[in-house]
Amino acid sequence: MSVKRPTTKEMSAICETLGMNMSVAEIEAFIEQMDGAVAGYNALDAMPDELPPVKYPRTPGYRPSGAENAYNAWYRKTEVRGASSGKLHGKTVVLKDNVLLAGVPMMNGASSLEGYIPDVDATIVTRMLDAGATIVGKAHCEYFCFSGGSHTGALGPVINPRKAGYSAGGSSSGSAVLVAAGEVDMAIGGDQGGSIRIPSAYCGTYGMKPTHGLVPYTGVMPIEATLDHTGPITASVADNALLLEVLAGPDGLDPRQVDISTAEYTSALGKNVKELRIGVVKEGFGHPNSEEDVDASVRKAADRFRKLGADVREVSIPMHLAAGAIWSAIAHEGATVQMMHGNGYGFNWKGLYVTSLMQAHDAWRTRADGLSDTLKVTIMMGQYMLEKYRGVYYAKAQNLARRLRAAYDDALAGCDLLLMPTLPLKATKLPGPSAPLSEVLQRAFEMLGNTAAFDVTGHPAMSVPCGMSQGLPVGMMLIGKHCAETTIYRAAHAFEQSEDWKTIGAG
Repeated sequence: MSVKRPTTKEMSAICETLGMNMSVAEIEAFIEQMDGAVAGYNALDAMPDELPPVKYPRTPGYRPSGAENAYNAWYRKTEVRGASSGKLHGKTVVLKDNVLLAGVPMMNGASSLEGYIPDVDATIVTRMLDAGATIVGKAHCEYFCFSGGSHTGALGPVINPRKAGYSAGGSSSGSAVLVAAGEVDMAIGGDQGGSIRIPSAYCGTYGMKPTHGLVPYTGVMPIEATLDHTGPITASVADNALLLEVLAGPDGLDPRQVDISTAEYTSALGKNVKELRIGVVKEGFGHPNSEEDVDASVRKAADRFRKLGADVREVSIPMHLAAGAIWSAIAHEGATVQMMHGNGYGFNWKGLYVTSLMQAHDAWRTRADGLSDTLKVTIMMGQYMLEKYRGVYYAKAQNLARRLRAAYDDALAGCDLLLMPTLPLKATKLPGPSAPLSEVLQRAFEMLGNTAAFDVTGHPAMSVPCGMSQGLPVGMMLIGKHCAETTIYRAAHAFEQSEDWKTIGAG
């Protein structure tokens, strides 16, 4: 590919877009002065890109069908064997299909990206393989990750393995399903509004959204840099802590990784919760769409912590109820600018740009009619706000994010952990193929009331299964101070070991 000098017609259109009124003669005069810039771009084009090496052999794999993909949770099956020893030796891992795995097709749930084959491994892929893991494929996810339900992926709905016909949650739908179904040991999820914790709550897995920046996002398809998180989904607390130990820490490429510190997370396992102070957040319960059995199950879980010796008390954080409005502005406008107009990466940050992904993602502009309804409504509103209000509300939301973080930090100054329902409701029935737009969108966004706040503030938050009701799991969310994942694991493991969550009812 080479850069060509712009034609008069091309530059006339650009001037019109920029609001400049120029004659043809003026435009041509300016074009004459661009030869040096064009030469510079062509010199840049001739240079090799600066990409990390791919270390482990693999094949493109295949898309399984029929009984081999009973829940529609797989996108690709392959096998990439890591080192012969390490913390994850013998463990199988599936990647959410927004994680780049060189040589293996990736579509991120989107028809517009189908056919793309990455040329680089994400940092977390290399770390897991270096630790001895075997990556066994890519999990189907929601269309560009824009849904808390599991019905928006281009390849059809992902089905909850606990109850047929019900949502698995999103957007890391396939990741949670494959763990819950016992088909893999571990999975990687992504979280911008709750997308690790939502499917974990719906499916009954342990899902950790780490502190913002703790796990490098390098080589994971971005949505909005201030909201982007990636982390582990597992069937046990021990596996979750083990996987985070491998994933966490700076990679020198991700500018999100500011003021972070890592720990030996598995050291938290087996410790009691005596004298641990847990604040039950009043505003996390009783939402307009809260189900009584969900609130009851989580309060019952709080009582179990009390019986285990923790100091459990109610706390009030009124600003928690304003978090949704703050997150919404950041998600609508930020994602429209970065993920869509910016081809995933946008500008103005230092780090690894995967140019092959940027070029492939550009195809959405010619296939926009095929975008999911959830993505359409997001970028339609985002574009309107950008054009009408010039990004002022995005800016105000980012300013208020500091106050929101301070509100949780103030509560955490008197507590070691905060506790609330992960979601206000249990898994819902999947919308049918002819469901109205209102139902499609409701089932995608109705569950975000508690989760989205911590994507804004960056606090670590983990969904812990705490019971069953009507054949479906209920999730409890534990929130810690920044980089205090160890405290979350300490409490989660003690709870896990105290009783089998699958035998706990809401009564």
